[in-house]
Amino acid sequence: MKYNKELEEFLKNKTILITGGTGSFGNKFVDKVIKDYSVKKVIIYSRDELKQYEMSQRLSEYSQKLRFFIGDVRDLERLKLAMKGVDIVIHAAALKQVPAAEYNPMECIKTNINGANNVIEAAMTNSIQKVIALSTDKAANPINLYGATKLCSDKLFTAANNLVGEGKTRFAVVRYGNVSGSRGSVVPFFRKLKEQNAEFIPITDMEMTRFWISLEQGVEFVLTSLLRMHGGEIFVPKIPSIRITDLATAIAPEIPQKEIGVRPGEKIHELMCARDDFQHVIEFDDFFIIRPSIVTFSNSGPLRYLTTELGEKGWPVIRNFEYNSHTNPDYMDIEQIREFLKKV
Repeated sequence: MKYNKELEEFLKNKTILITGGTGSFGNKFVDKVIKDYSVKKVIIYSRDELKQYEMSQRLSEYSQKLRFFIGDVRDLERLKLAMKGVDIVIHAAALKQVPAAEYNPMECIKTNINGANNVIEAAMTNSIQKVIALSTDKAANPINLYGATKLCSDKLFTAANNLVGEGKTRFAVVRYGNVSGSRGSVVPFFRKLKEQNAEFIPITDMEMTRFWISLEQGVEFVLTSLLRMHGGEIFVPKIPSIRITDLATAIAPEIPQKEIGVRPGEKIHELMCARDDFQHVIEFDDFFIIRPSIVTFSNSGPLRYLTTELGEKGWPVIRNFEYNSHTNPDYMDIEQIREFLKKV
């Protein structure tokens, strides 16, 4: 992993709290930091005691460095208590299912927006060093409620850097696409249909494309973003796109595909950097930064973002640039998808 030495130094003796820590990302993140780095402690903050128990059993040999905290991000006082003595916070808790959000809008708002604001307030109260919130490609020009709530969350976290004053807390956001192997991924669904010898693979739209990333890549990008961040950025990795029809073919080539129509709130293609944001996008070799539309200040003055804390230098993108899963020049073909799925 790039910058592994720098990460080891940065994470040494640090206490990390992750909200939604028993989810797909949380499990992979905790595995990585507890096994590969000399962290002092990792606190898993989540609502489900059964998942916490299962996670504690799986990682029992690391029990001296793990703490499990039952709580909801909707509960500000509980968050404040959980963050005492914490250095770094990763905010992964969210309600993420697009159709469920359409049918239960206020529940999504309570967790994804109010919960995000609670994380920010608790982090400032406890003088957390760095906070990274996980976002989604659906937050760019959102057409569904889930994306809209995550856009609000992104704005809360980027603006929070101007609320810190003389405090040391810095906030940033990581935005990436669909994660292969995560809960809710279409991959296990397609595999289940293959095992059942289904009559057809349902495809919501034959032209549908998605950005594609593995859990391992997502975790590594978040960790590296901790080193890169000034505060206020949205980090976007450069990752490949796939056609959903190619994914279905890679998994179950012998089963015909049938178009069934898009689900409530579903996009045909995904955005990570919207055209309307082009003047705020800075390109680097293997990622983008979307700088905030407002001026963000540090103790030494306004931030510029053309150079990361790691010294990486970027450049402004061309006018009307957008990062779209349909027009992305990097596509995985069927064989590459198969190889990718074997690895994850």
